Amino acid sequence: MDLQSDSDFFEITGLVGLSQKMVEKNKHTAYPLAYKLVKLALILPVATTSVERIFSAMNVVKSRLRNKMGDQWMNDCLIIYIEKDVFAHVDNEKIMQRFQKMKNRRGLLASMSLV
Repeated sequence: MDLQSDSDFFEITGLVGLSQKMVEKNKHTAYPLAYKLVKLALILPVATTSVERIFSAMNVVKSRLRNKMGDQWMNDCLIIYIEKDVFAHVDNEKIMQRFQKMKNRRGLLASMSLV
């Protein structure tokens, strides 16, 4: 009733306009559950698409050859596969230099086994 009596809410045509107007008029604090419901309705299509995209990527990454991989390794592979547009801008030379600068772990493991 409160929103129907306010003339600023008459011109709204969609959920995006409703959420923007609620924040603009500070109605999102007066009706937090209604505002949360509007936000969830706006997020749902994006969330559903993202989950479907990840499951499709999982079918590509986890093939029969990699069926025994651990969860962390599969997670790392999925992140790289899903965010490949971000990783396309990373220079391979910088990655190689970082691995070359890492300390040799074999020496560390050998000295620990003697203890």
